[in-house]
Amino acid sequence: MPKAKSNGIELEYEIHGDPAAEPLLLVMGLGAQMTRWPPALYEMLVARGLRVIRFDNRDVGLSQKIDEAGMPDYPAILTALAAGQKPPVAYTLSEMAADTVGLLDTLGIRRAHIVGASMGGMISQLVAADYPDRVLSLTSIMSTTGNRALPQATPEALAVLTNRGPSPKEDREGFIAHSLNSARVIGSPGFPFEEQRLRDRIVMDLDRCYYPPGFARQYAAVMATPDRREKLKTITAPTIVLHGDADPLVNVAGGHDTHANIPGAELRIFPGMGHDIPQPLYGDIVDGIMRAVERARVTA
Repeated sequence: MPKAKSNGIELEYEIHGDPAAEPLLLVMGLGAQMTRWPPALYEMLVARGLRVIRFDNRDVGLSQKIDEAGMPDYPAILTALAAGQKPPVAYTLSEMAADTVGLLDTLGIRRAHIVGASMGGMISQLVAADYPDRVLSLTSIMSTTGNRALPQATPEALAVLTNRGPSPKEDREGFIAHSLNSARVIGSPGFPFEEQRLRDRIVMDLDRCYYPPGFARQYAAVMATPDRREKLKTITAPTIVLHGDADPLVNVAGGHDTHANIPGAELRIFPGMGHDIPQPLYGDIVDGIMRAVERARVTA
């Protein structure tokens, strides 16, 4: 697959669809590779007349790793934040937003529709706020605003982030079993997954790249990034906010808060959806994204 030099680092990416079609960039979440955007979903977007780009964020997948930064010191980060000081992190979500825009630069794309899931939604929000002339529309999926007063993740969902399971180098089956359980904890109670399909995806991602330090540094970037509400109020791109009402990791209040702080944003809440994009909702998610795209076409 091709790599693009962006913001001083190399990002792995793929492009699907007609080269002359409107570009849409998919931004994935915490520790997740671009493969978490399933082909069945992005092929629907291609069928709706879009050129779809997905990529690995820095520090995951086949994109460049920030090895020299080492593992983050979470207690030091929390201490600095409590004291109102700059936290000691390798990078912030703002730098990851700059990566995203840099990818568009390298691909020669002036403006694109931006779609982000979870942490990818946070990054996409920053792209829309800080680079408004680069964004045709924004779709923020199962994300939030950085408002510390919002309900937090359930203890069980938080444990998914803090307990990453055994190393697959030492216990491959134990790692796969742990990953399956994690998916059950944060997944969609209204849409039970097919275990074999999920296992196949876990194995595919594991064989493509296993790199725990990247997850840790991205988690630190989320921790260190300040409340985005004031930035969100400046967004002018047509925006759709999509969220599940059963999300145990990013409470649905995060979707409501995102909607409330972006002028003119529309909100769609999906009953039974947790912190994933279940296959039965692919069509609804695509319809939501296309609503943002169509609003942008009207205002162009």
